[in-house]
Amino acid sequence: MRLRTALLSVVLAATGSIAIAQSAPVAQTPPMGWNSWNFFAERVTDKDIRAAADQLVATGMKDAGYIYVNIDDTWEAERDATGKLHTNSKFPDMKALADYVHSKGLKIGIYSGPGNKTCGGYAASLGHEQQDADMYAEWGFDYLKYDLCSFIPDVMEKQAPNDKAAQMKLMIAAYEKMGKALQSATAKTGRPILFSLCQYGWDSPWEWAPELGGNAWRTTGDVEARWQSIYDIASQQAGLASYAGPGHWNDPDMLEVGNGKLSLAENRTHFSWWAMLAAPLLAGNDLPNMKPEIKAILTNKDVVALDQDPLGKQATRAYADGEVEVWTRPLQGGAMAVAVINVGSDRNSTHPFHLDLKKLSFVDNQTGKDLWTGKPIELTDKMPIELPSHDILLVRIDQPKRRIPQVRVIHMGEVPKQDAPK
Repeated sequence: MRLRTALLSVVLAATGSIAIAQSAPVAQTPPMGWNSWNFFAERVTDKDIRAAADQLVATGMKDAGYIYVNIDDTWEAERDATGKLHTNSKFPDMKALADYVHSKGLKIGIYSGPGNKTCGGYAASLGHEQQDADMYAEWGFDYLKYDLCSFIPDVMEKQAPNDKAAQMKLMIAAYEKMGKALQSATAKTGRPILFSLCQYGWDSPWEWAPELGGNAWRTTGDVEARWQSIYDIASQQAGLASYAGPGHWNDPDMLEVGNGKLSLAENRTHFSWWAMLAAPLLAGNDLPNMKPEIKAILTNKDVVALDQDPLGKQATRAYADGEVEVWTRPLQGGAMAVAVINVGSDRNSTHPFHLDLKKLSFVDNQTGKDLWTGKPIELTDKMPIELPSHDILLVRIDQPKRRIPQVRVIHMGEVPKQDAPK
């Protein structure tokens, strides 16, 4: 066995490929945690990250599944003569910080990018990919968010002006380089690092990121704490379901639950929609001052379980009627989730939405659980549903009764009968 393993390593090295598939599996379900950017932005410090870890434990979010505490941009200082990147005064000891987060039973993430500078203008990883990857692993980091940013003017536009195809090839090569660097670092330390690509969905990363070791990739630009932003991004996920699965996920960006002026219904719908999409759930709210109703949304065990369903299938949009959309998601064991989302104004008793079970391939009434009330619910054909603006009905059906398409076998030589003209 040892000889076989050694031979495999030699072959992989000879082909110039690090065995991405050989590393310990990460992100078998969508990653969950908290990211510093949406609340702290450039103000984040070591103290804030420690406090966030404490709060994830104290609020019950850790028990709900939120395990990553991710530092976003602005932790970096400058490189020394050896090329080693140092932290700035806000983060005096990254190894000690990682150890503290790990002591809470949590994991920790860090941020960089393939250009000379990060989005915030701090030192990034161009030309130092392996050096940085080794450093992250030595510090004990478990997650890397890799943000395109200055690589666009530094390399893409500079080396391939006015040639979009060539620019995209340069971008993919940059992410491949860091993917291999992370895998090499893992091989040295035994610490797997989740690789999250942040390049705004350019050039369909869902088609190539998994092969480079990507565990999640952004599908769009940045989300904002506004309903229109959330709706626009969620809508763009239609058509991407076949690319998501254990170890590799479409990422519609971090959660804005509890941020901005989102209504309670919008917070609930935002969280539900991301769960239906099997999206990473990375909160970014003010944890110490989290309102009880926001905590109740983020820690709803049924909705979290929906996001974390081991089958790993992403929801698809079944149909839309007016300003109401119906999405469905297959779940482990043959179960199904149905989301009825009112993306427009209130639907009242005067003109309620009527659910069409036939469009969901259901053959009869369906008994399920309303994941927000926790109560049983029966879905019937053409049932009237009243939904306030931007609110959601989210139902799990453990034993759906579905129509099975009839398949007729045509034997050789048989001429299919034509339907009579109507």
